[in-house]
Amino acid sequence: MDVADLRRRIEELESQAAFQEQQHRELDEIVARQDRELLELKQQLRELAQHLLEVRDSGAVAPGVADEVPPHY
Repeated sequence: MDVADLRRRIEELESQAAFQEQQHRELDEIVARQDRELLELKQQLRELAQHLLEVRDSGAVAPGVADEVPPHY
């Protein structure tokens, strides 16, 4: 293997390393965004669950209405 082949191989490895570094940065950004979205969805779910409990406890829905079969059945 001569010097030209070694240089070509080194350049190829450097190119691959640069590509992998870019991919790593992009994946880090995606994971961070998904983490923020997950936290937001968890908060929304907690708020919705709390709201449902408040509606149920307030008596806004008549007992048994949720269990009735619709008339078209």
